[in-house]
Amino acid sequence: MKAQEGGCLCGNVRYRVKAEPVRGSACHCTFCQRRTGSAFGVGAYFNEADVEFTQRGPTRTYEHRSDESGRWLRMEFCLTCGGTVTWTAEALPGMRAIAGGSSDDPKWFQPRRFGWMRSAHPWIIAPPGVEVFQQGTLPTAKK
Repeated sequence: MKAQEGGCLCGNVRYRVKAEPVRGSACHCTFCQRRTGSAFGVGAYFNEADVEFTQRGPTRTYEHRSDESGRWLRMEFCLTCGGTVTWTAEALPGMRAIAGGSSDDPKWFQPRRFGWMRSAHPWIIAPPGVEVFQQGTLPTAKK
């Protein structure tokens, strides 16, 4: 795989990924709908060591705790344009997600999971061959 690059809208935060994603999903939960201002969020998850920041302008982190699992997601966004570029999840230690639309070539990545379909807009139809989950696609918490 050739390295993929991307960043925020204004270009203050730039990254390069050096491997194929370990997992990828489109999340239809109401949090991702609000976070993106769209119908769903798209994330490509990589081992943290495979994500390199080539330009690191000023960012801020926002931590969200799921009202279902109680686990955190930490979104990192550009302070200049507000674009979410990356996040980490308590459920996936050692991994970093890249916002699918932040890639210079967003068509290189195709999600293999559609999560939280119970919250999806009624006009969303999962493509053939994509795993569909009515709730999340992240590992469940150990009890």
